[in-house]
Amino acid sequence: MELKVNENKVLCRTVDGVTYERYAIPTRFVNIGDDYIEFMREFAQPHMQEGDFLSISEKIIALCQKRIVYREDIHPGFWAKLLCKFVRVTPAGPGAGTPYKMQLIIMICGLPRVLFAAACSAVTKLFGKKGVFYKVCGNNVDGIDGLIDYDISYKEYVNYGILNPENPNGVCNEIQEKLGFNCMIVDACDISVEVLGKSEGLKLDNDTLAEIVRDNPAGQDDECTPIILVRPVKEAE
Repeated sequence: MELKVNENKVLCRTVDGVTYERYAIPTRFVNIGDDYIEFMREFAQPHMQEGDFLSISEKIIALCQKRIVYREDIHPGFWAKLLCKFVRVTPAGPGAGTPYKMQLIIMICGLPRVLFAAACSAVTKLFGKKGVFYKVCGNNVDGIDGLIDYDISYKEYVNYGILNPENPNGVCNEIQEKLGFNCMIVDACDISVEVLGKSEGLKLDNDTLAEIVRDNPAGQDDECTPIILVRPVKEAE
């Protein structure tokens, strides 16, 4: 498949005086248990040039690792149904604002921690501070995807929750070792970006890497472009 730039996204972004081209790589839908090495070999490797690196959605690595919890195994209780009503919905999605996602967070963190996180969040919101609920819960619960209760392009994401990938640094190093190029794994949406892991050969710091894809060139909808090829622009001599 050919490289492209997603609709309403731009090709280039300049960070710390360096301009980077960001090409979206169209792929097929990633299935649970796919081999991420073979996936990168098929869709990304043919496009790679010296100096390029990849920005990979955490979601596809987690799916390959089978880091999922099925909806049928989640049974929202009283507290999940109550607490989800107080979650702020953002343009990036409902977050923990659905009973199933809130119950999954309770399953991961335990009810006492979730109740404490909710209380802290209620207080800090009065002072304009956001995101405290997820910070207090910890366990990377802010990265849970799926379990969507509204109409989406990929119906599979209704049926299960997707946890953050295991050992993202190790995954990136494995990709670098077996395929010969650097990469990072990011949790990105149209309002925030977090670098979860990167290969050892990728010397840029996490803040710089996050800025390179701050505008989420992978897109937020049904683009099916979970891999972004990042290419530093060579200045004319």
